Amino acid sequence: MKRPAFLVAGGFLILIAIGTALLSLPVAHAPGQSYDFITSLFTATSAVCLTGLIVVDTASYFSHTGQAIIMVLIQLGGLGIMTLTVLVSWLALGKVGLTSSITTTAEGRVSHLGDVKKAVLTIVGISFTMELLTAILLAARFAKGYDFAPGQAVWQGGFHAVSAFNNAGFALHSDSLIPYANDALILLPVAAAIIVGGVGFYIVAAPSRAMKSLSGWFTVWGTIILLLVGTLGARMFEDTSWLLSFFHSATTRTAGFNAIDMETIHPGYIVLTEVLMAIGGGSGGTAGGVRITTVAVLLVVVLAEVRGREEVDIRRKRIPNATVRQALAVIMMSLTLIVGATLGVTMLAPELGMEKVTFEVISAFSTTGLSLGITDALPPAAQLILIVLMFAGRIGPITVVAALASQKRSHLSYPKERPFIG
Repeated sequence: MKRPAFLVAGGFLILIAIGTALLSLPVAHAPGQSYDFITSLFTATSAVCLTGLIVVDTASYFSHTGQAIIMVLIQLGGLGIMTLTVLVSWLALGKVGLTSSITTTAEGRVSHLGDVKKAVLTIVGISFTMELLTAILLAARFAKGYDFAPGQAVWQGGFHAVSAFNNAGFALHSDSLIPYANDALILLPVAAAIIVGGVGFYIVAAPSRAMKSLSGWFTVWGTIILLLVGTLGARMFEDTSWLLSFFHSATTRTAGFNAIDMETIHPGYIVLTEVLMAIGGGSGGTAGGVRITTVAVLLVVVLAEVRGREEVDIRRKRIPNATVRQALAVIMMSLTLIVGATLGVTMLAPELGMEKVTFEVISAFSTTGLSLGITDALPPAAQLILIVLMFAGRIGPITVVAALASQKRSHLSYPKERPFIG
């Protein structure tokens, strides 16, 4: 049996390849727009990996057909290739194989092997229900508040609902959601979809049961704290309204919509945004980043060390050493990728400056999609680095943990020696 980590990665690669081919078709482009392979590959990767970084204006470069392809890629990327595989297998054969079950677990959708069919149906149900509710609210507002024709209002509402719930950040306006910066009836439904999609399906499906687990407890309280920090930070650095501050706090953590001009934000808010992007959202949802639970585990480790405790415990529960090692592995591999990509892009485009390049790299790896306006100015080689980074950021933490969890543990033990620390 193939390792689940490779099956997950392979599924996303296949979807990116199909998306690239479809977006390369003439019918996907608006009249007068020429074909470019890198543009198609970058856009397909950004959509499948739920990032939202763009090298061309989605509203003007792609036709309605191209935009529809992007929306479908976002939807499939959000549900997860392997989750869809389980669903199709069940519908076609009436059963779910062990390989599909383990793969779905590795992808972070369920916490253990069990009733995978029920879990997958729950995932699909939550996704479509939340997207439908958001689409209805947005379409009604676009129609009544901005005089969109009924068909156009429905299209705008549906596209932005799918993009928001899946934390993708693609918009059908050249300036994202800046035209609606003071409209609570647009920003709040989008923010709610972002938050629900980002906390994880298992929390939305069974919140009371999820809160009894450390994963659920970390994710819920971590989400609340990060939303509060992001809101206060935006309010302090940008002097925006409470509505706009809250919206940007929600979208900063891997969604990628913006309702303020990112190219003019305060340097302090740039740093805060980078931290929030890197942390991301919950495991098992549509958010990216290293995940809240990963950071929470490491904070508990630090707390245990400060308290002089041999075991890492919180809320009368002990965190296994294997989980601590997995968290450390995710953090170190993420830092290595971010630093390496930053150096690579800086070498290829030194004129853009380290501050903007670092922001762009963190945004790509965390699958956020916010930009300081340099994505389309990057040379093709640098855009290829971001493509790899978006893919690694989307499937990296999942595959790393799945690969580590599937390894056979060696019982070989050597003598202890404590190197100097600090």
